[in-house]
Amino acid sequence: MGQIGMPELIVVLLVVIILFGAKKLPEIGSALGKAIREFKKAGKDIQDDVKDAVKKDDERKS
Repeated sequence: MGQIGMPELIVVLLVVIILFGAKKLPEIGSALGKAIREFKKAGKDIQDDVKDAVKKDDERKS
């Protein structure tokens, strides 16, 4: 499978505009941005928890 190029992005954008309408696009973009931020935050929280657990495990072994 290849990478997504400009023609594919244009087709996807046109389909989204047809399905949801141009007035809904800012709402969809905002919701998508919030979802991505929450996903990144959750991933960082998980990484921090794992790092803390490893650090505590290393301290117990010492």
